[in-house]
Amino acid sequence: MLIGVPKEIKIHEYRVGLTPASVGEAVLHGHQVLVEADAAAHMGLSDADYISAGAEIAADAGEVFERADLIVKVKEPQDSEVAMLRPGQALFTYLHLAADVDLAEGLAAGGATAIAYETVTDDAGRLPLLAPMSEVAGRMSIQVGAHALEMEQGGRGALLAGAAGVPAGKVVVLGGGVAGSNAARIAVGCEAQVTVIDINVERLYRLDELYGAALDTAYSTRHTVAEYVLEADLVIGAVLVPGAAAPKLVTEDMVKDMRRGSVIVDIAIDQGGCIETSRPTSHDAPTFVTHDVVHYCVTNMPGAVARTSTFALNNATLPFVLDLADKGVNDALRADPHLRAGLNVHGGKITHAAVAEATGARHAEAVEALK
Repeated sequence: MLIGVPKEIKIHEYRVGLTPASVGEAVLHGHQVLVEADAAAHMGLSDADYISAGAEIAADAGEVFERADLIVKVKEPQDSEVAMLRPGQALFTYLHLAADVDLAEGLAAGGATAIAYETVTDDAGRLPLLAPMSEVAGRMSIQVGAHALEMEQGGRGALLAGAAGVPAGKVVVLGGGVAGSNAARIAVGCEAQVTVIDINVERLYRLDELYGAALDTAYSTRHTVAEYVLEADLVIGAVLVPGAAAPKLVTEDMVKDMRRGSVIVDIAIDQGGCIETSRPTSHDAPTFVTHDVVHYCVTNMPGAVARTSTFALNNATLPFVLDLADKGVNDALRADPHLRAGLNVHGGKITHAAVAEATGARHAEAVEALK
C-alpha cells in the first residue's frame, strides 16, 4: 500500500503523522511511504532522515493526496485537504467531528473513509490513540494556566505554589480521566491546592489512593462544580464523552461569579468545550477574556510541544497504521472491532453513533457500511 504523510497546515501545528522510525517499519512490511517535503522540519526531522528510512519525498500536499491510498495525519483535515480527498481513499487522523458539522458533512460528501484516532478503543474500553495526547495536554494545562495567571497575561497575579506565609493557588480539575489525572499530577507537583471532580467514583478512589492528602476529590454535581469553580484560581476542563460533544459543566453564570483574573484552560475544546463561555483559539492568540476570566482554549495544545507529542502519538498509532496497510483498510476494519470503533465516515455515511447524534446526521452501522 502507498501511505501518504502530508505536512500539517493547521496554524502552528508542527506534529507529523509518521516519524522516520515509523516509516522504516512500514517499509519493512513491504509498503511505500510518500512524505511531503519538510513535513517535520520544525521538529528537526529532515527529508534526508525520511529518505534514509525508505520514504519518497513529495513536492507538495497535492502529490501526496493524489497518489496515496492511506493518508496518515495528526489534525483534522482543513478545507483544502478535504477537497483533495477522493472516494476509496482512507484518512487516519484526529477528527473530532462531533464539534464540527461542516467537516463531518464535507467528509461524507467526498466519499473517503475517515478513521478517527480519538474513537479507536481497546479491550478495556479505553481510547489508546487519544491517551498520549490527553497526557500531554493535561500536563501542559497547568503550565499554560500558571502562565496565564500572571498579571501581564491578564491573570490575577497568583503563583500556584504560593509562598512562605501565602496560601497556594487553588486548582480545580473537571474530569479525572487521562487528561485530568495528568493535570492533577503536575498541579500537585507545583504544590497547588488541587481538587479533582468526576462522576466516576472509581477514578476518584484511585486518585485518592495515589495522592492522599495532597489532593482532594469530589463527586460531580451542578452544586459541587459551582462551589469549587467559584473559589478557583485555575480551572481545568478535562471532560470527555467518546466521540460526542463535551457536556457544558460550567455555565456562563458560574463564570460571571468567578474571581477576577482567574483562569480557565478548556482541554475539551476539541469536542466543543465543557465551559459555556469557551470558544476555539489557536497558538498565535491562545487566550481571551470573558467576564474578567482568562480563557485558554487552543484546539491543538500538544502541537506546541510537537517533538514529544509526535513520538508519543506514533508509539500508539503505528500498530494500527500497519494493520490498515497490511490487511487493506476495509478488511482491517472488518477484522478488528476496536479499530472499527474509529470509523467515523465511510461511503458517504456517518458510521459513529455519537458523531451522528451530535451532528444531526443519519447513523449507519459501521459493520453494515463496510459490506
